Amino acid sequence: MDQKQLVTFKTAAETLNFTKTASILNFAQSSVTAQIKALENELETPLFERLGKRLLLTQAGKEFKVYAEKIIKLNEEAKMAINGNEESSGTLNIGAQESQCTYRLPKILKEFKDQYLNVKLVFKPAHSDEAAREQLMNGMLDVAFIMDISKPEDALTIKPLIQEDIKLVAAPNHPLASESEVHLKDIELETLLLTETGCSYRTLLENSCHSAKVYPINKFEFGSIEAIKQCVIAGLGIAALPTMVVEQDIKNGNMVELKWDNNIPPIFTHIAWHKEKWMSPPLEDFIELTKSRFREKDFQF
Repeated sequence: MDQKQLVTFKTAAETLNFTKTASILNFAQSSVTAQIKALENELETPLFERLGKRLLLTQAGKEFKVYAEKIIKLNEEAKMAINGNEESSGTLNIGAQESQCTYRLPKILKEFKDQYLNVKLVFKPAHSDEAAREQLMNGMLDVAFIMDISKPEDALTIKPLIQEDIKLVAAPNHPLASESEVHLKDIELETLLLTETGCSYRTLLENSCHSAKVYPINKFEFGSIEAIKQCVIAGLGIAALPTMVVEQDIKNGNMVELKWDNNIPPIFTHIAWHKEKWMSPPLEDFIELTKSRFREKDFQF
């Protein structure tokens, strides 16, 4: 197998469409088909299957995709390592939750891209911190932003960037908005608007409720923080979200912060990478730029 076949397979595995793959890579569709067929022959197993008009990865294809991405990445790193004096290029795979991508990273990414014009940045959604850790461990990510309590991780280097405040928010006309203090017991009968399972601040809220023997039964789960915010504003329920997400809406009067008494431990945004990761110049500079910008009190996120 060669690099071209692996890139073709990776692209096809992401698009699940040979026509779109050919367009992205500027190949003829027959070339894409031939490359995939040659790869399947070499591996002696089918990587794709067709169900009606749908193209799907086989189980072998799903497993091989992990290795293909690793090989492609290693090839890029090898080229960068032996051409250190030339202008840096390659790809950085960055994992981050929606809140970080929206509220924290745009200015940092713009500054980085101004410095490294030929380095491609690829964002991979990290819907949970455990998923981000797993992708760092298996080499799918070069670096990730993790929002969690500080805890050791043997194989990963994890550096705290900033402590996060979690606010409990509701619509201005919500019955709890006028209370001088809100306890966990007060939210037991309320509708909780939650991020996906595995999200650190959802986990901390649920653990806090469990410790207090509070078991809310009305829960709506969303894949998007922005959707949660809009539902809070519409009066559908209450939500616990990082300050960076709700601060402007509170200032604008779209929602209010409830004065809740909670025992949630401090939570931090961290930047993390594998301890055995080869630190290319762009990766090192991205980490240092990020740490530097988070230290600047006047840096507006």
